[in-house]
Amino acid sequence: MKFVDEAIIEVHAGKGGDGVASFRREKFVPRGGPDGGDGGRGGSIDVVADRNLNTLIDYRYARIHRARDGENGRGSDQYGKSAPDVTLRVPVGTVISDLESGEPIADLKHDGARARLAAGGTGGLGNLHFKSSTNRAPRQFTRGTPGESRRLKLELKVLADVGLLGMPNAGKSTLIRAVSAARPKVADYPFTTLNPSLGVVRVDVARSFVVADIPGLIEGAADGAGLGHQFLRHLARTRLLLHLVDIAPPDPGTDPARDAKAIVRELRRYDEALYRKTRWVVVNKIDLVAPAERSRAVRHFLKSFGWKGKSFIISALTGEGCRELAYAVIEQLEKPKAPRGRRATRKPKTKSGPSTVRR
Repeated sequence: MKFVDEAIIEVHAGKGGDGVASFRREKFVPRGGPDGGDGGRGGSIDVVADRNLNTLIDYRYARIHRARDGENGRGSDQYGKSAPDVTLRVPVGTVISDLESGEPIADLKHDGARARLAAGGTGGLGNLHFKSSTNRAPRQFTRGTPGESRRLKLELKVLADVGLLGMPNAGKSTLIRAVSAARPKVADYPFTTLNPSLGVVRVDVARSFVVADIPGLIEGAADGAGLGHQFLRHLARTRLLLHLVDIAPPDPGTDPARDAKAIVRELRRYDEALYRKTRWVVVNKIDLVAPAERSRAVRHFLKSFGWKGKSFIISALTGEGCRELAYAVIEQLEKPKAPRGRRATRKPKTKSGPSTVRR
């Protein structure tokens, strides 16, 4: 199935039914009085997150969604029937916002999470509600209110603990194949990964995390170049970024440090918060470097890159260093989060010595 992570739809809730002005007319009831019923409520449009879905492709073709109008009221105190609500199903991780104003409407992070996209109109009142001691034969009634209409933007953000970041052919897909049961396509040409892939890395019986393989970035991705800019939003939910670097690129004129700096620049241009997220450098394809040259090559890269944070040396193809990386990741994710907005309170200092009492 084609992966679609963005769609624009229209939702139109149903109009409420009109009330009616009616009077009871029977042979032996000369003064029956008003008996006009109310109109029914218009159908609303809701959305629910479904873990069995992984794409928004259905909404690329079904763009307009309408709910039915409520029935009008009738005589003999008969109320109009309310229209059924319409429920749209989307993948978990879908963010919905108003297309015109950009106002966020729903962020469906969990399976079964629900939100109302457009409320149906309320039904009108029949003349039954307007009778009083001074108005014995009311002819007033109200019409139903229209339902809400909106143009919405749907964005799917992949839910993952760890995101893989790097240039095309940095070995991200190979790494996710090595540490999880996911089998993304691997080939020796640019942009092998066309769709984000998720893999569950099981470190122990009850210890696991989800890693996302995002299409590779190139310089200018923040401005729309290449494929990776379409999927940078998926990294927003991750707690840790692994920046994969090809230490032995096939092109002799390619500089790994220069490519790594380009990735960091694009990350910062796209989102400052994403740039400040915890990020580790993973030096990949160490198997292509001669054993005697490995230490020198890694030191040269880290110095040229100016990296002083945490780094790992692996070979996704042979599995060297992948186990150690997985254990380090799970330990990082299991660290308790620091509470936000709490500061240590200090007690005011009091002077020692006997206190004086004024009389």
